[in-house]
Amino acid sequence: MRPTRFFLEKKAPHSLARAGVLHTPHGTIATPAFIAVATKATLKGVPVSYFPELKVQGIIANTYHLYLSGEKAIVAAGGVGKFMGFSGPTMTDSGGFQVFSLGVGFGKKLSKFLPREVIAQEAVALFDEELATSHGKLAIVDEEGVSFTSHLDGSLHRFTPERSIEIQHALGADILFAFDECTAPTAKYAYQEEAMERTHRWARRSLAAHRRNIEKERIQGIWGIVQGGRFEDLRIHSARELAGMDFDGYGIGGSFSKYDILGILNTVNQELPQEKPRHLLGIGEPEDLFIGVAAGIDTFDCVLPTRNGRTGGIYTEGGKIQIPNAQYRNDFGPLALGCACPVCRIHTRAYLNHLFATREMLGPVLASMHNLYFFSQLMERIRVSILEGTFEAFQEAFLSQYKVR
Repeated sequence: MRPTRFFLEKKAPHSLARAGVLHTPHGTIATPAFIAVATKATLKGVPVSYFPELKVQGIIANTYHLYLSGEKAIVAAGGVGKFMGFSGPTMTDSGGFQVFSLGVGFGKKLSKFLPREVIAQEAVALFDEELATSHGKLAIVDEEGVSFTSHLDGSLHRFTPERSIEIQHALGADILFAFDECTAPTAKYAYQEEAMERTHRWARRSLAAHRRNIEKERIQGIWGIVQGGRFEDLRIHSARELAGMDFDGYGIGGSFSKYDILGILNTVNQELPQEKPRHLLGIGEPEDLFIGVAAGIDTFDCVLPTRNGRTGGIYTEGGKIQIPNAQYRNDFGPLALGCACPVCRIHTRAYLNHLFATREMLGPVLASMHNLYFFSQLMERIRVSILEGTFEAFQEAFLSQYKVR
């Protein structure tokens, strides 16, 4: 029996939206679900003890950063979950995003989804700028893998599919991803095709490296990643190619926009095995979660709840607000009306405004906690709506009052 198993509970009648349960060695995830980003084995200032109250079902850690900081301590601790004191389901990425940020993305500050100048108008998700710029000055992608220098000490390192899997085995997450090449959205069709085919070859090598390790195969699932940029024919080809491989689940990564994501995801998810879970890498705003769910995505991850929280961006039913703004100085209401998170139960908008104005470190922590709860609770409500057969009505009601800024 595979270590990760997906059970479908109900499908929405008028879309590909579905509710299910993803079983892992460290617990279950009720889907659709938001997976919190723990890049360096931390949710950026949020203590693990608050995870249950914030409805955090699972986390995804960053292979590149944990490798450079030294995975030996994580191995000694018994895996990334035990290392950070989290007993629930865990994922690790492959380091493939670093192929993008270290290579074609180096020094350009590009989003992996759209050119920077159009992000505000149509980008589905944004990358973490800290992650994308914290690297050395060398990255060379070739058929075998990627060579790069560390941003910590300038030392030379190399990732191949086999090495990525070896590191992820050491990190011990329940779910690991095949090594892939995430291209820039500005890349031409020819390079997108070249990178996609290389991703497929790396996927086979990643899968073989994982299956060879009998011990790890019993306790860790491996998921392939669909690539192909914004080109529908490449996405279809990639989905079909990966569907023919024996992965436990599938990630969908790369370049999207609000104008093409729904159609592409619909097509991709009809090519992927219906009985296996699908994860959308780096999805961003609440409105985009609805797009992904409607297209059949089961789990999502993104840095936005904590990244926006660190700068005072607060998610509410009416849209995102900037709590440092002067209008909230004497606002003694909760951050979000009707919110049951541990922050809103105690603190006011005025208090968080004060924390940001005085640059107290508690401000970003409380804002991040609220945002994580907002995302997790929203996904829980979407799941309930699918089970009750009211997803489309809930989507319409939520988006009619949620103002995109």
